[in-house]
Amino acid sequence: MRASADNETTGDETPGDPGAGTSILRQPRAVWAVAFAAVIAFMGIGLVDPILPAISAELDASPAQSMLLFTSYLFITGGMMFFTSFLSSRIGAKTTLLIGLVLIVAFAALAGFSGSVDQIIGFRAGWGLGNALFISTALSTIVGAASGGAEKAIILYEAALGVGIATGPLLGGLLGGISWRGPFFGTAVLMAIGFIAIIVLLPGGTSSTGAAAEPIRLSATFRALARPGVAILGVSALLYNFGFFILLAYSPFPVEAAAAKLGMEDFGAMGLGYVFFGWGICVAITSVFGAPVLTKRMGRRRSLIVTLVALAVLLGVMSFLVESLAGIVVCIIVAGMLLGVLNTVFTESAMEVSDLPRPVASGTYSGVRFIGGAVAPIVAGAVSESISAGSPYLFGAGAVLLSVVVISLGWKALRRVDGHIDETSVDEAYALTGGAA
Repeated sequence: MRASADNETTGDETPGDPGAGTSILRQPRAVWAVAFAAVIAFMGIGLVDPILPAISAELDASPAQSMLLFTSYLFITGGMMFFTSFLSSRIGAKTTLLIGLVLIVAFAALAGFSGSVDQIIGFRAGWGLGNALFISTALSTIVGAASGGAEKAIILYEAALGVGIATGPLLGGLLGGISWRGPFFGTAVLMAIGFIAIIVLLPGGTSSTGAAAEPIRLSATFRALARPGVAILGVSALLYNFGFFILLAYSPFPVEAAAAKLGMEDFGAMGLGYVFFGWGICVAITSVFGAPVLTKRMGRRRSLIVTLVALAVLLGVMSFLVESLAGIVVCIIVAGMLLGVLNTVFTESAMEVSDLPRPVASGTYSGVRFIGGAVAPIVAGAVSESISAGSPYLFGAGAVLLSVVVISLGWKALRRVDGHIDETSVDEAYALTGGAA
């Protein structure tokens, strides 16, 4: 079952070559094409960070309204990911990726032409639809086509995420310094380049053997949640993502307010871009280098517990430092180191917690976790206006601690992620997905 799913996509070499000595950099061209497009796709997550205050000021919107740019984007992204494996198994991974890229190009450009924050929120929802088709399919494509095994493939995918999240705010700051519309048009152009790269370098959506990929049932991703390990990991990732996007979506406002308090009126989009560039670089570095070292020493479950606790403590500290520019900037960048580890370990765990086909595992996990990200900006905006500027971070810390509780309660159900395999899991997965047919 897993073998057929891994071969759903192709490269110039044998997909999923398990050679332990294979360098993570020695990959088929198809993998690099998808990774490049993934970098650009992930730019879209942090791209709006530096321009949120500018959008709020120029379009006469409250911070809570501006943060809905994340909510509409992530809610549609998360919801549609439950259907991406069904679609990609029928029209092919390449076609699914290309449709996703076309939608991102179109809606990013439309957002740039918007005349109100409500229009941008709506176009970001369409952007999220394209991202859902692309991101979930990109993960299963890279895992299936990469050389060196699934673990190296996931590290490569998370590195793409980190680089994209790092460069997104920097690009947003550079183009946002010209106009808040600039980052949207910039994304449209870059995604068009990614579209061309996928067309040229990625083979069609058939397996390396030439056989068409097995169709996956529409209900497969929903049925996957009936598996205890999948459900526990999904809920814990949802709670973690709540904390993640509290930090990402809300932090530009207290940072800019703290800079203004010091008389740094020119801090603006470029200053925020540099802050979140540093944050994203830390995400990328620990995704690639930190996570493997930690999981080798502690295993995935314990790595998740330790790093989640550290993140909760850091978010709690940030709630008291919202008026200190140096303090909150340092905390944001340090948080990037923790988030890089968590992103990689959560994704590796999602791929290993069951014997479900890679596209099903990717779609289910991604769909659940992005819902947590969609809720976070709504809560952050409401509690910051009604309680205090530091309160969103306390809510984020509480959600992250709940994630620790969920993992602790489901400790046995997550045994697979540390290599403890149940011999009956293949049969269970086959029964769950109806043979993926």
